[in-house]
Amino acid sequence: MKEYELNIDPRILELLGPNLYTNIYYVLAELIANAYDADAHNVYIIANPDNIRVEDDGHGMSYQAGEVNKYLNVAGESRSSEQDSHTRSGTRRKMGRKGVGKLAALSVSESVDILTISRGEKSGFVLTRRPEGKKLQAIEDGNIQFDFIKENGTAIVMKEPEYRLHSTLNAVKRNLLKIFPIVSKDFRVHIIRGKEVEIIEDFDRNIMKELCALITLGDEFAPLTELVPKLFESKHEELVESRSPFTNPIVLKNKDGKEIEYALEILGWIGTYISSRGRKAEMTDFPDNFISLFANGKLGEFNILPNVGSNKLNEVYVVGQLHVDLFELSELPDMALSNRQGYKSDDPRYEKVRDHIRSTLLPDILKRRELYSDFTKAKKKRKKLEEQKRDEERLRQLVDKFRNNISQGAAQTISQLGVNAPLDAIEAIIKESINNNTPELGLKSVVDSQKKKILISQTYSDKSLADIVYSMLNFNNVPSEDILYTNCDDEICRIPEGVSIYDYLRDFFVESYSTEKIYVLFITSENSQKSWGAITEVGASWITQIDHKIFNIPPFRPEHPLDDESQWHNTNRSGFDLSMSRLSADIFCQKIENLCDQLGYSKRTRYENKVHLATLVAIS
Repeated sequence: MKEYELNIDPRILELLGPNLYTNIYYVLAELIANAYDADAHNVYIIANPDNIRVEDDGHGMSYQAGEVNKYLNVAGESRSSEQDSHTRSGTRRKMGRKGVGKLAALSVSESVDILTISRGEKSGFVLTRRPEGKKLQAIEDGNIQFDFIKENGTAIVMKEPEYRLHSTLNAVKRNLLKIFPIVSKDFRVHIIRGKEVEIIEDFDRNIMKELCALITLGDEFAPLTELVPKLFESKHEELVESRSPFTNPIVLKNKDGKEIEYALEILGWIGTYISSRGRKAEMTDFPDNFISLFANGKLGEFNILPNVGSNKLNEVYVVGQLHVDLFELSELPDMALSNRQGYKSDDPRYEKVRDHIRSTLLPDILKRRELYSDFTKAKKKRKKLEEQKRDEERLRQLVDKFRNNISQGAAQTISQLGVNAPLDAIEAIIKESINNNTPELGLKSVVDSQKKKILISQTYSDKSLADIVYSMLNFNNVPSEDILYTNCDDEICRIPEGVSIYDYLRDFFVESYSTEKIYVLFITSENSQKSWGAITEVGASWITQIDHKIFNIPPFRPEHPLDDESQWHNTNRSGFDLSMSRLSADIFCQKIENLCDQLGYSKRTRYENKVHLATLVAIS
């Protein structure tokens, strides 16, 4: 009769079992990793009504050869040096290390059956959270049954589980791929519930199809760039990049306390989603935005993003899987936390990786996400611009028709009355003709509403003052979409890429039949005289007699054709720093408030404006 004896205090099972893992998918990942280390080619996750069974076709364990006894050596280190860091086949690096993963199933069930077969030899016993002693209950060979394996393999049966798999197998598949992406045609995971079957045999390519930007590290991951949709063909290379692995030397103490220099290498990928919308509730066992850390193909920490991010809104788009095998190098101390769901944050390896993600990878991918956003907005703006042009042309045609109908109608009626018709009769005829044709001009209000209301005319060298003017307009409830500001950081204020601001002003203001004009805020300085664009905008303002205000930087003095007779505002500049006197600050606020009055915006009080302005520029 076979006997199965634990070589540790049985109370360890009660203490560790239910607390080791907090999520059933972490448990499954641990069991899948054990199967991987056993050189399995297939893992079967079977969700039955009263149990969850995980089978694999690995080597299995022989009682006679002492392999079962080795399994019962809980917390016995499975690899301590590079010599024993590979699986029996020699083709895989071992994922397991501490030997506590076998207790993972006890986090799900009070009692777990361990069934194994090696070259036809069957063994089985029961692991329970509260064993009566070190000797475990044996399972007779006749009761050791497998669903899929025959000669070699192992089955873990979690009876009456306290956790359940998601109701849809596709959600189970997606969750597993988030924490165990090392699958291939040589290592498949089968998910089975009744007649339903999902097979994981490849990286989840759907994730790549959901991305708009991607950075890969290492040749192994470079092909992923081909899976990202080419939403902007000519700009694709700005959004997607394949890099070499990040490598950096690091001096560490090995288990013997000897300092040795190692090469820390980061491989993998990091990307951003096209949209954060449409994420189904069934996928929420794990968040969709994460940066995971793996070592030897095994999940070490699901999400490092909270530790490297700045809690910015656009971080909701970030997703990544990074691999750092140095985390699990056998000759180095173990850096995993006791719950096996994270790493010690003060380990120098972790610090080096965290710093690189925070300083380089995350900012770089977020820049690409911002580029994508700009490209998308530019496309929408070009479409809107085309619609504006069509409306302008329709208005032009209607105005011409309006004029012709009035003149022709009035002329015909007057000719019928004769040349000596009374003046009041002629006036009545003209009024009636106007009233009859006015409805054709209903498009004018639409055209007017589509236009920008304010132009901030400036040179890039004076952007710092232009930004203050822009901020004060926003603070006074002027929407960004009403402002035309070519160097604005907010893309909505800029003209679409490929469209000239001069063409825009000509089409929609100078040559337009609409009476809606644009109000110009001139930012002037000695740089203005050197900018052809600024000079052109001054000339256009004078020709069209557009209202304007001047925000000036001395020693420059605004001159005609600008309204140099009215009071302008002065802001002092020393090097890169701007400053205003208290009087100048008051005048600045006065001009912004007056503009709001003229254009119908709901302005702030003078006090509120002064307080806000003081946060933007030095006032003394």
